[in-house]
Amino acid sequence: MNFVLKQERGFKYIDEGQGEVLLLLHGLMGGLSNWEEVIAHFSKTHRVILPMLPVYDLPVLTTGVKTLSKFLNKFIKYKKLENVTILGNSLGGHVGLIYVLAHQDNVKALVLAGSSGLYENAFGGSFPRRENYEFVKERVQYTFYDPATATDELIDEVYKLVNDRHSVIRLLAMAKSAIRHNMKNDLHKIHIPVALIWGKNDKITPPEVAVEFNEMLPDCELNWIDHCGHAPMMEHPAEFNRILKEFLDKKHL
Repeated sequence: MNFVLKQERGFKYIDEGQGEVLLLLHGLMGGLSNWEEVIAHFSKTHRVILPMLPVYDLPVLTTGVKTLSKFLNKFIKYKKLENVTILGNSLGGHVGLIYVLAHQDNVKALVLAGSSGLYENAFGGSFPRRENYEFVKERVQYTFYDPATATDELIDEVYKLVNDRHSVIRLLAMAKSAIRHNMKNDLHKIHIPVALIWGKNDKITPPEVAVEFNEMLPDCELNWIDHCGHAPMMEHPAEFNRILKEFLDKKHL
């Protein structure tokens, strides 16, 4: 699928289809390719919007999950979006949670897949061997249950990213911000419907994280995808889309 990346007022985003708004949020090293199958499927019935989060464009001192949430708020206001359903993977889920806490009246529902916010086992504090391609390849493959999901193109993108000093400094700052910003004491305040779609074999945000989210969020359902890692919408897109459609239909979204 070829989607048009629009650029306006400093925002870059995908905007496909018409109807109820599904707002997709990518992870720390994610982007359009992560959500491609979801956009292709749901743009037939919904308006699907994916803003590119400025993970690598922020000043180092303000690089963090709260800043991304403020960026998301500006984007939603700019596009005059109301009553949205937010879907977030990994860091994107964390950003969505922070936004929902401050703007719950503008969000109909929240869908989280491998979200940070409680605990995550990310790359670690640094990339001591970032110039070693095989090391980077191994770390990217670690994200998935099936290592083959990590295409050469995806590995090349991450390798380029972690070997760019400007980007890697912000990547590490953002990762540390996500770890520091634990949401355990705030989740009980979120009363909109939440669906968790989680890989049973997620090694970044393991199954116990999903169980904890499910216990702490007042209106929540937990869905597992077997033989699946940290990005279920990439690794098992058909199953992810099926679960998502069931949730949207049930909530009349």
